[in-house]
Amino acid sequence: MEFLGIDFGCAVGSLRHGKIPDKDCLLPLISKLLGYCIVAASTTVKLPQILKILKNSSVRGLSLVAFELEVVGYTIALAYCLHKGLPFSAYGELAFLLIQALILVAIIYYYSQPLGTITWIRALLYCAVAPTILAGRIDPVLFEALYVSTIFYLWFSDIGVCHSYLFSLLFAVVLFMGGLIFKYMHFKCQACLGFFPFS
Repeated sequence: MEFLGIDFGCAVGSLRHGKIPDKDCLLPLISKLLGYCIVAASTTVKLPQILKILKNSSVRGLSLVAFELEVVGYTIALAYCLHKGLPFSAYGELAFLLIQALILVAIIYYYSQPLGTITWIRALLYCAVAPTILAGRIDPVLFEALYVSTIFYLWFSDIGVCHSYLFSLLFAVVLFMGGLIFKYMHFKCQACLGFFPFS
């Protein structure tokens, strides 16, 4: 009995026989369920920021560079997870956070007219490099280094977002829970997924 890549068979079988499922059955099930809950919660994390900006028609006090760093960090992290073949429940929130971050950057660009030359260069550079990174067509060692660097991209972007007083507590919880699930998946599947930079 499988649904969304989650095998309920062992848990249902144990419960039918009046037994509590063993941890080898229960832990992966809980991990997948939590992963999908985090993915579902991430679909609206940045919506309050987007709506507030649109309502006020202003981006005063927001750091454009912080939001651009966030986009770069999510792009690299998503590409790494796709390249490693992780299950959607382990990285799905990155896809939704990236989409929302791209929308935020576009809105900030719109309300920050006129944009300087450097801003256009950064945007064009991202559009040129992102498809290559998402396709995983870079040196594996560089890929590992870029993935490790996402910690810094997201940390520096959070400083700028927190400073704007629009940082969402839900965003922090989603990132934290995603990290916990990623670490659990790392230890549980270390042999099948290969090298991880956080070993």
